[in-house]
Amino acid sequence: MDYRVVSIVRDHARERGGAPAVSGDGRTVSYADLHERSSRVAQALLAAGLGRGSRVAYVGKNAPEYFDLLFGAAKIGAVTAPVNWRLTPAEIAAVVADAQAPLTVVDAEFASLTPGLPGRTVVTGEDFEAWLAAHSADDPGHVGEPGDIVVQLYTSGTTGVPKGVQLSNANFAVGERMAGRWRLDASSVSLVPMPLFHIGGTGWALAGLYAGCRQVLVRDIDPAALVDTFERERVTNAFIVPAVLQFMCDVPGAAGRDYSALRAITYGASPITSEVLRRALDTFKAPLFQLYGMTETTGAIVQLEPEDHDPGGPRARLMRSAGRPYDWVELKIVEPGGHAERPVGEVGEVLVRSVQNTPGYWNRPEETAQLITEDGWLRTGDAGYVDAEGYLFLTDRIKDMIVTGAENVYPIEVEEVLAAHPAIADVAVIGVPDERWGETVKAVVVPAPGATLTEDEVIEYARERLAGFKRPRSVDVVDALPRNPSGKILKKDLRAPYWEGVGRTIA
Repeated sequence: MDYRVVSIVRDHARERGGAPAVSGDGRTVSYADLHERSSRVAQALLAAGLGRGSRVAYVGKNAPEYFDLLFGAAKIGAVTAPVNWRLTPAEIAAVVADAQAPLTVVDAEFASLTPGLPGRTVVTGEDFEAWLAAHSADDPGHVGEPGDIVVQLYTSGTTGVPKGVQLSNANFAVGERMAGRWRLDASSVSLVPMPLFHIGGTGWALAGLYAGCRQVLVRDIDPAALVDTFERERVTNAFIVPAVLQFMCDVPGAAGRDYSALRAITYGASPITSEVLRRALDTFKAPLFQLYGMTETTGAIVQLEPEDHDPGGPRARLMRSAGRPYDWVELKIVEPGGHAERPVGEVGEVLVRSVQNTPGYWNRPEETAQLITEDGWLRTGDAGYVDAEGYLFLTDRIKDMIVTGAENVYPIEVEEVLAAHPAIADVAVIGVPDERWGETVKAVVVPAPGATLTEDEVIEYARERLAGFKRPRSVDVVDALPRNPSGKILKKDLRAPYWEGVGRTIA
């Protein structure tokens, strides 16, 4: 298949148009349908004044319309920017504004957001269908180049508006090779439960579409419903975050269901424990692949193979590793913030170089320069080491980012909100272990002189000002925060008591 993302829909529509491409919201769209609908979207976007390089935003849950939009935009060289619908309305509007998107497709569930969004909006349902029907199904025929941006995914920034990670045709072109590594082919039924604003959603779905199989979209995560879906839809492959895997294992009778169609479960995006791995193996009785990567690397760059998932066996230690890099991925460990390479077994910052590396952040040249070195190495911000067999073991994060249920939270953003509380004199936010979510947000606060603080008061204050996944789930009230001589808070010291003996793993 051609390397271009837009070729997915064109080639499959021509060769196997009647085959199902995407199922969701009670309907299934074939590859031929997807080709026709995306061509109508392309014509509608052209009529609205969009063209090559234009951004078009999507605010919504996993639904077939997203793929109408993605391929329609690609057919004119435009870029689709899905937005995290879990953000507050003001945050969503800020992301759409940052993308400079003149048009946003909004899920009907979020129609109330439309007055606050810049530019024109089209709401899924009758509005969206009328929009398509008003334009022809003629394919504009744009082909594009390897470096052309096709998707812009937003990742939380340390301050202000999230950063737009630009991903190109060349970045996604590995999807065909990925599909083979993940046991996806044209006969697969691939479950897509991760939100499409996440690389684990869009990236996983595009790999399945490259393979020519059917994607079963999950709109809302309900563990019992997921177990039913696995059985009813004869799911063969899925990408599931560890927290959801655990929830599914907890469903009464889950281990006794029919998973005979299942070829493999792929997991990653957040910390996982060995116990969850063991339970998943016992419940689903299917091979497991672990993936490590980030939005800036177009997802997975390192993979732990099923044969390395051997709890209690001679290679059990490998279950603490992230796996080994793909053949086309270069990996090295350097001194944090530097370039000097560390010897085998020594901890340092993980750097990666491959065709999957983003060209950079949208309109953020300084931050792009900090992310990517002059010779093309991308700084992951994670600390780890590589053993003699080439397995990557992650030990901590260079940055203080918290990953909770696959959502990224930067402590400084939460700290800035809590610091505005009149009774808080000092605050630090850390990630602490959680059996279900991998880790959750904890605030450690120092009361202002003469003030009193309770955990409930701090949590309630945050509830009104932060998106749900960013809010502290627990609060410690202390007399002072530990700092080094230069005044920097020693977050490692704050985290240590909570992570002691947990065997922290980053996936």
